[in-house]
Amino acid sequence: MSVPVAGLPRRLALSALAGAGRFCALGSGGTRWRGVPAGHRRGLADLQPKRVPRQGFKDSDSWLPKYRSERKSYITNPNLATTLVRILKEEAKSPDQLFLECNPGPGILTQALLESKAKVIALESNRTFLPHLESLQKKMNGKLEVVYCDFFKMDPRNFGIVKPPIMISETLFRHLGIEAVPWSKDTPLRVVGIFPSKNEKKILWKLLYDLYSSTSIFSYGRVELNMFITEKEYEKLVANPQNPHLYQALSVLWQVACNIKLLHVEPWSSFGVYRHSGGQEKVKNKNPLVQTDKQVEENMCLIQLTPLENLFTENLTSVNYDIFFHMLKQCFMKRNFRLMDHLQLLSPVNATAILKEMGKHGDMKITDLYPQDFKQLFETIEYFKESCRWLFDDCMEEMIV
Repeated sequence: MSVPVAGLPRRLALSALAGAGRFCALGSGGTRWRGVPAGHRRGLADLQPKRVPRQGFKDSDSWLPKYRSERKSYITNPNLATTLVRILKEEAKSPDQLFLECNPGPGILTQALLESKAKVIALESNRTFLPHLESLQKKMNGKLEVVYCDFFKMDPRNFGIVKPPIMISETLFRHLGIEAVPWSKDTPLRVVGIFPSKNEKKILWKLLYDLYSSTSIFSYGRVELNMFITEKEYEKLVANPQNPHLYQALSVLWQVACNIKLLHVEPWSSFGVYRHSGGQEKVKNKNPLVQTDKQVEENMCLIQLTPLENLFTENLTSVNYDIFFHMLKQCFMKRNFRLMDHLQLLSPVNATAILKEMGKHGDMKITDLYPQDFKQLFETIEYFKESCRWLFDDCMEEMIV
């Protein structure tokens, strides 16, 4: 039986083409890196690119999208902006703060950040707001840089013709004079903004791929994200076996990769919603939404996502991370299976040996494993010296939604 490769990550697709039979057998790409110390295996994130002259950046063609962009939420309340700056200042590890603000809109938070002596890079995707932000930039003596750019569409996976507001991070950071730092160093910059509620899950998945592969903004180091997210998505990010109805691969990947901290909760009605033209829409219901069990979009949660220094190890690297993703997706597709059942589906390595190494019982449900247990499971299988360590069912497809 042939192995379908549509929808699989590129490395998995190539391995599938080389395999035979109903199962695709993969020897992890991490094998060829075994003799290299973990600190030198990340590649892009530990590079030290040199600054280049800034000329020519603003000469690039800009364009308006042919489609009407989605409505976006913005911080329009000065009191909320003051509260956020105080919280972010308390969380700062260094007095020299560099913030990359996503879609500042009317610039209420931008102004508050500047008043706190922070340096701000404002990435605005709606050209209507640019004149006001650029006017503010002229008064700030180099403390504010304004760029026509959509942070959430940066470094698209389907590379083609890229024009502003879609940009490549390497081009942007070169223009801004931002240099990469080693993964072991503190965060080089702090991102602040609001996840677009319409595409939250897709954006969270893209950021995960960028983070684990040490590409895009994470090729410059452990970039810290301070983002507003809907309460329902926040609950999924922090879910564990005690919240089985919310627990999913997304939960595991974010908790393994980052320290997740809830900084603030704000009613959805506190934010202004603007159309593409820049006009503010009236919120029909200024009162908090009716309480429900799921608390759908009632509140917006400001969360801090700080990549962990020990994310990458000898057996989990930016080379073999895609197999870790694939393992988790397969586990959560069959979430009622026992751990022993999954081991027999995932790997030809002796399941009893894996269980003994992990100190786990084969009869436990796979969803009873905590995020760090899943990381331990992956690393345990990777640790074995067999040339073939992974088996993936041929019906497995990409599940990035």
